[in-house]
Amino acid sequence: MTPAPHSTPDPHPPAGPHRIAVLGAGVMGVGVTALALGHGIPVLLVDTDGERLDRARDDIDRELRTAQLLGRLPATAATGALEAATTTEGVGDVTAVIEAVTEVTELKAKALADVSARVRPGTPLISNTSSIPIDELAGHAERAEDVVGTHFMNPPYLIPTVEVIRGARTGDGTMAAVGALLTALARDQIVVRDAPGFVTSRLLHPMINDAARVVQEGTATAEAVDALMEGCLGHPSGPLRTADLIGIDNLVDSLRVLHQRTGDEGCRPCDLLLEKVRQGELGRKTGRGFYAYQEENR
Repeated sequence: MTPAPHSTPDPHPPAGPHRIAVLGAGVMGVGVTALALGHGIPVLLVDTDGERLDRARDDIDRELRTAQLLGRLPATAATGALEAATTTEGVGDVTAVIEAVTEVTELKAKALADVSARVRPGTPLISNTSSIPIDELAGHAERAEDVVGTHFMNPPYLIPTVEVIRGARTGDGTMAAVGALLTALARDQIVVRDAPGFVTSRLLHPMINDAARVVQEGTATAEAVDALMEGCLGHPSGPLRTADLIGIDNLVDSLRVLHQRTGDEGCRPCDLLLEKVRQGELGRKTGRGFYAYQEENR
């Protein structure tokens, strides 16, 4: 077939059926990028902070090595190519966008509005969010039917299941494309209806808030709370170690969204969580949260 007279070559032809853009080089952006690269999928990682992008390269390499050592990523497969950029100008040819910016509605809405104007119609715009309703975010994109939610758990290479949130306007083609991408990432998907916090955050985050409140009130130490949840209730890690893994700032942002959208007072962040955010004790990523990780980070 002869090309159309005005067609131009694709400047970044995908090595396979997928080439994704990840928006945000924070903890989740790094984790999702490492997962994709480990399965041979090329990634364009976008963050407006050039220094953060530089740090992200080292973090991604470390996650890839760890995942391969643990047998969670194929050790023999070719790693996907990584590009990094401080603008979204290069997203026009990607097959999917995964937005992983900070859990603040305005920031996510701005990112989706920007990228939806640059990608081809029908390109899935996947918001990795723990709490913000997908249809609310879809209203900021040029094509609401292209917007869908995912909730990857941290670290993505270790957690085999992804919560997928279908918004009221999410199209069938978008759902099919997301399913194909998750299959390529060797992840299982469970599709749920759109609502604040969906399933996992709506259950987990208030529980973590209660666990922190127990420590705040002096009933037990963080170590005791986690040991009881692990030893008595079978949790693989306690709620407060989980808070450190999520990032206490991210947890507080999610709880605020849940409190605002549901009115549930159990979702109002407790004073201890707020104090840890003020002190910069955000969990593993800063070296201290409910536990200390300085030696591990070094």
